[in-house]
Amino acid sequence: MKMGIGTAQFGMDYGVANRNGKASAEEISSILKFACENRIEYIDTACLYGDSETALGLALPECHPFRIITKTPHFATSQINVGDAAKLRSTFTESLIRLRQKSIYALLLHNANDLLKPGGEILFNEMLDLKKSRKVLKIGVSVYTGRQIDAISDRFEIDIIQLPINIFDQRLLKSGHLERLKSKGIEIHSRSAFLQGLLLLTGEKLPIYLSEYQQILDNYHARLKQLGISSLQAALWFLSGIREIDCVICGVESCCQLEELYSLSSSPGVFVDYSEFAVDDERLVDPSLWKKN
Repeated sequence: MKMGIGTAQFGMDYGVANRNGKASAEEISSILKFACENRIEYIDTACLYGDSETALGLALPECHPFRIITKTPHFATSQINVGDAAKLRSTFTESLIRLRQKSIYALLLHNANDLLKPGGEILFNEMLDLKKSRKVLKIGVSVYTGRQIDAISDRFEIDIIQLPINIFDQRLLKSGHLERLKSKGIEIHSRSAFLQGLLLLTGEKLPIYLSEYQQILDNYHARLKQLGISSLQAALWFLSGIREIDCVICGVESCCQLEELYSLSSSPGVFVDYSEFAVDDERLVDPSLWKKN
């Protein structure tokens, strides 16, 4: 399994299981050092991840092997116009400055719906221009649903896509979207491997806004105990068995976490029929729908 580093925790307190807050500068440097030594190439960030880009830029050595991916801001307008395209370019330029890079591997539309608004092609053309000027090697989009994938693939030729998939959220696997994306030669990066850490909460009470799913989580961990595997092993081994995924983005708070993830991702998994763990309730598997207030 090819693993990448998610950096939301570099710039803000992120994840339902996060107990330590955002990573320190020293911890980020240790994470990057370990990643470099173990050929972990991909680093995923975004201008909306607090000061993640700045923290990453300060920690990156001048010569590094990493493939950096960042994302656009959101666009509040109901119809995309040339002003939004200018905002995309200026924000991307600011991202390069914060990252201390002349160019990066990929730029993604952070909100797929921005691309699907009237005038969305204006944003895409601006991204194409950044690609032609060699500021980025690949352009694409971050999505939540199969409906977004269908709408975008019908209109735009993207190089790369980031999508959610984990042992609970198997929607895009069961629907055949991963297979169709790969048949078009699109690079696939998965996120939400641990469902913002929810899948790793063993024996803990859920936040009140997720308490109705306590039984599902308890049953899940009980079943894993029967199988003799940990929640971390199950999460990673499920993803490692999906051949269409080119990179699994894993958010980390510390180098110790990264070392553990890397060790498990490099080990042979145990064959289990992971389909039994799929949850169809979008209110649970889509964190954007979690009602935290």
